[in-house]
Amino acid sequence: MGKQRVLSGVQPTGNYHLGNYLGAIRNWVEGQSEYENYLFVADLHAITVPHDPTMLASDTYTLAALYLACGLDLNHSTIFVQSHVSAHSELTWLLNCITPLNWLEDMIQFKEKAVKQGENVSAGLLDYPVLMSSDILLYQADKVPVGEDQKQHLELTRDIAARLNHLFGKPDQPVLKLPDPLIRKEGARVMSLADGTRKMSKSDPSDLSRINLLDTPEQIQYKIKRCKTDPIRGLTFDDPERPECNNLLTLYMLLSGKSKEAVTAECQDMGWGQFKPLLTETTINALKPIQEKYQAIMDDRSYLESVLRDGREKAQAIANQTLAQVKAALGYSMPL
Repeated sequence: MGKQRVLSGVQPTGNYHLGNYLGAIRNWVEGQSEYENYLFVADLHAITVPHDPTMLASDTYTLAALYLACGLDLNHSTIFVQSHVSAHSELTWLLNCITPLNWLEDMIQFKEKAVKQGENVSAGLLDYPVLMSSDILLYQADKVPVGEDQKQHLELTRDIAARLNHLFGKPDQPVLKLPDPLIRKEGARVMSLADGTRKMSKSDPSDLSRINLLDTPEQIQYKIKRCKTDPIRGLTFDDPERPECNNLLTLYMLLSGKSKEAVTAECQDMGWGQFKPLLTETTINALKPIQEKYQAIMDDRSYLESVLRDGREKAQAIANQTLAQVKAALGYSMPL
């Protein structure tokens, strides 16, 4: 029996930071050999909200290169760009025509984002859960990594697949596979450098709130020097009155590879003037291999393009087969 297939996509929006890496990417990389992985750059999803067209392509290549730099192994993972496989858009239209409108209007993320965008809200924002369903169902994925904010979308995907199977499939021969959630080991919860009670986020307007994976040593030093602390000497984990202290110690623990006990013993008598240079050096050293590999990949554009070309071909072979099955079930004639 072969490995189960996992499908995941990430939007190319720039500013990938330590929260992304320590909270998800690192665990994803560590467990990749257990599955057959298909990871795409979700550039079609990136335009459901206002975007900068001059940055979309470059952000797409940046994300693909970063995933390789962070340790995705092409022996276990196929990397491709969503818009390079036209079956994503075509299946979305077919699924649109069997998806009740009220299912989409009930999606929590649509309601939240629609309030923020007001009159600028697009039909694409309403419809992007159907595109997400197409992404998953095209590859007959067994499992999909989900966080709390994506559980409703996976439930919708299962509902759409079940509806199509019921209306157009046969009882013993479903057209589409119903995917299950993949609940991975929870990654580290990395908080903002400006507020230890809020998660580090690329949507935060202040770049000083996060350490980006591609920040220079000088930028890292400046951000850590400026990050929020408290006036208390002696550093301890898990004090609810000292969220920033807990966050910075956690960062040091994760990036140094030391145990919580070891960090506690090392830092319990330190002041911030002694600890911040230590955290700075550790962060720079931890990110250096990722940044060097990223730069090498970006300098060899032909290699990156070959990775995405090979990924597209592998993805198309599966996606087009699924699309043909759906079209046949719906009654379409096949091209002559």
